[in-house]
Amino acid sequence: MSGMSGTDTTGRGPNGSDGSDGGGSGSAGARIPLQVALNGGREAAEGAAVPMSPEDLARSAVASVAAGAREVLVHPRSPCGRESLSPRVVGPLLEALRGAGVSVPLSVPACVAAEPDPAARQARVLSWDVLPDRAVVRFTDPGAEELGLALLERGVAVDAVVPLGGTAGAEPLGRFLAWAVPDHGRVRLVLELSEADPALVAGLCWLPPVEVVLFGREAAAWPVLRLAARCGAGARIGVGDVLVLPDGRPARSNAELVTAALAEAETSRVTKATGATGATGATTTTRATAGSR
Repeated sequence: MSGMSGTDTTGRGPNGSDGSDGGGSGSAGARIPLQVALNGGREAAEGAAVPMSPEDLARSAVASVAAGAREVLVHPRSPCGRESLSPRVVGPLLEALRGAGVSVPLSVPACVAAEPDPAARQARVLSWDVLPDRAVVRFTDPGAEELGLALLERGVAVDAVVPLGGTAGAEPLGRFLAWAVPDHGRVRLVLELSEADPALVAGLCWLPPVEVVLFGREAAAWPVLRLAARCGAGARIGVGDVLVLPDGRPARSNAELVTAALAEAETSRVTKATGATGATGATTTTRATAGSR
C-alpha cells in the first residue's frame, strides 16, 4: 500500500508534480505523501483557521504546500457559502489556486453535499470547463460508480472514499470492489477510518492494485495519520478534518496542521523502525498491508 502517486491530465510527473518534492524542506523520499484538506464542510463560525473566500483558500493552499503538503483538497463554495459543483464556482476557484502558484495536484469533492441528485451531480461534472487533477467520489453516495466512470472519461483521476469502522458497514467497500473500473492506475482508495485500529486495514493486501490513503476526522484524525505513516499509506490532514493540533491546542492554519502532521508521521515511522511500538503483531500486520502497491 503506497501513497499519493497517480495519473493526471496536466503533463506533470506520476504524482502530479513537476518532479520536485511538492514543497517544504527535507528529503521527499522521507516524507509521508500528505494531502491537505483546506476547508471541508466547515463554516466560518467554526474558527478563524477556516479559509472561506477563494483568496483565503489560495493563500492557505500556498502556505500548506510550502509546509510540505503534496496535494490540495478544496471544497468549492458559492458566494453564499453553499458547497457547489457549478462550473462557475469550480473553475474560478481552481484558476485562483493555480494563479497563486499552487502547482501540486488539486482535488475537489463530487459528493451529495454539493448536489444530492445523482443525475444532476453527473451533469455538473460533465459541464466543468476547468478540470481538477482528481475528484472525490464517496462510495456511500448513490450513483458513485457511474460518476466515477464519467470523471475518468473526462481525464480526472478518482479518489474513491470508503468509510471503515464504526457504523459504516460493509456495503461501501463491497461497492468499490465490485466497481468495473477500466483503469485502476487512475483510481485511489481513500479509507475514512473511525479509529486507528490496525485490524481495519489488515485485510487490504487482497485489494485491487490501487494507491491507498488513510484519514480520520476530529478525534480520529491524528491517530489515523500515525497509522498511515506506519502502514506506508498516504495521509490527509487539514482544517477540513480537524481543528486542533496533536497536543489539543487550536490550529491557527492549515499550514500549521501540515507541519505538525509531517512531524507526527516522522515520529511514528522512527518508532516503528526502532521496534518501540511494543506491538509486534500489529507491526507485522501493517507491514504486510503496506506491500508494494
